[in-house]
Amino acid sequence: MILDVVKLGDEILRKKAEAVPEVNDEIRKLAEDMFETMIDADGVGLACPQIGKSLRMFVCMADDDVRRVFINPQIIKTSQETGEYDEGCLSIPQVYETIVRPVAITVQALNEHGRPFTLDADGLLARIIQHEYDHLDGILYIDRGDKDFAAKTEEQFKKRAERAAQKAKEKESKARKIAAKIAAKEAKKNKK
Repeated sequence: MILDVVKLGDEILRKKAEAVPEVNDEIRKLAEDMFETMIDADGVGLACPQIGKSLRMFVCMADDDVRRVFINPQIIKTSQETGEYDEGCLSIPQVYETIVRPVAITVQALNEHGRPFTLDADGLLARIIQHEYDHLDGILYIDRGDKDFAAKTEEQFKKRAERAAQKAKEKESKARKIAAKIAAKEAKKNKK
């Protein structure tokens, strides 16, 4: 099932997510839905806060096409060497910024079967893991770049959300007026 991805401005993106208490069928189904959502949106990673769930879990699929699930992850080591890359995010669509991160990491987590694993990752996979891991702590990639760019992006998304809310309000008002007209016609017709 394809899930709704929350956008910049939704408060859940700024909250620290809570540990997954138990890896069960519900969590496995959630992971599958997250993969389906991520792939449908042409993404490479998706964290639970991005779908409105405050859980420490994310999924990713790097250039090796391996589906990976990380439950209650911990990044335990990062390289001294860093690299730049233009990052984007499904929660901040069509906005990219060059972000500096360690080029290699070691992460420990549980997989979708509740089994612990340790993974040494570098390149794109390391970057995706760090990006998604940040989501679990309420950190967005724009927080790691230029502060002015982050402020402008936040303002832009705030205005978008306000416009969308206004349009929804107008649409609802219009629907109520139409329903009232239909009800009035029906009442008139029933009087005859």
